Amino acid sequence: MKRLKQLFSSFGPAIIVAAIVLGPGSILTSSKVGAQYGYPAVTAIILAVILMIAMVALSARIGVIYDDSPCDQLARRLGRPVSVIVGAILFALVAIFQYSNNVAIISGLAPLFDSENFSLTAGATPAIILVSFNAVVIFCFYRMRHLYDSIESLMKWLIGLMVVAFLINFLVVFSSPRGYVPVSSKQEPDVIVLLGLMGTTFSVGGAFYQAYLVKEKGWKLPDAQRGLFDSVISISVVGVVSIVILMTAARVFHGRPDPVVLSGVGDVAMQLQPLFGRWAKVIFCLGIFAGAFSSFLVNALVGGTVLSDSLGKGSRLGEGWTLSLTTVALLCGLIVALFNLSDAASTVNLITFAQALTVLGLPALALALLYLGTRPDLTGERKVPRWIISLGWVGFIVALALAVRTSVAVLEKLGW
Repeated sequence: MKRLKQLFSSFGPAIIVAAIVLGPGSILTSSKVGAQYGYPAVTAIILAVILMIAMVALSARIGVIYDDSPCDQLARRLGRPVSVIVGAILFALVAIFQYSNNVAIISGLAPLFDSENFSLTAGATPAIILVSFNAVVIFCFYRMRHLYDSIESLMKWLIGLMVVAFLINFLVVFSSPRGYVPVSSKQEPDVIVLLGLMGTTFSVGGAFYQAYLVKEKGWKLPDAQRGLFDSVISISVVGVVSIVILMTAARVFHGRPDPVVLSGVGDVAMQLQPLFGRWAKVIFCLGIFAGAFSSFLVNALVGGTVLSDSLGKGSRLGEGWTLSLTTVALLCGLIVALFNLSDAASTVNLITFAQALTVLGLPALALALLYLGTRPDLTGERKVPRWIISLGWVGFIVALALAVRTSVAVLEKLGW
């Protein structure tokens, strides 16, 4: 038991990164890809996980080989404006996409409480829930002592809940009759959905934050191997959960004579009930809520921490600037979500803008990590292993390709 406890405590920073990745977008995209492509799409997750492990390991290494933070290093070597650009790009991405975490909180809870006489999505109920939820989170951020330790422990429990919930659903689905004879779909699978799966699993923004988390953990150069172990184990958990969700969706939806449109994470849960009973829906909703809640908390911290650091105002959790900018990120997500509740169609331009920012964001962040990891003054124990750098460059190329494809989709959406 003592050795198990030591093993459990030996990882942590990358489990917080895993919480960022396993958000509502990842759950929905994995479900969509499983429904459209079936089991062969598992290979896309495996590729994304390998690249993500390398990028998180690179970021962890940067966190222990430099005495100061990544943005401070960028400012010292390339100038403060470069640092500010990196921080602003990541903050903008976080602030805009934070709204989806707000919406997913409602999506995860709604199927559990909706009935003929009551709907969680009707009237002012969603707004009250979201405002209250954000207020409690902000209060906890300001009142918590040892903020990093509290968040790390909470993320371990939430990730554990997701693993258990989605694995139970997987076992229930695969132990039950399929209920239909699969047929070949006449519609071509959506390539953008598959690219989206790669993009949500290979989260360069989450990987960038790993350098800050290892510093919060107190790891130094002698802990470099622990950082690698942490990266491999935690991101592998991401891969396992994503594969379980994808295979569950493939089993339930792929090849159905009557194709089902999955427009939100709640739709997946609602489709499970008539096929496998209410408990299948309840368990899946618990997984959705754990994913939305974990991503909700950490996503905002990423934006607040990195922007504060890029401005030279510090990067420690619990410091004034970090908390203030984290609060701004939370409020941005809340405002957009409330706006979405009143007029869903009006958020299309915001989503388009966020996707356009990805074009600059992902490759820029990957390039920043590779720049810091390949400096000539990194020698001896401080030198980053060649295999990490090599996979990092492959990851950069993939991020660039994803960004280009996303930009094409954005232009098509705008009618250009």
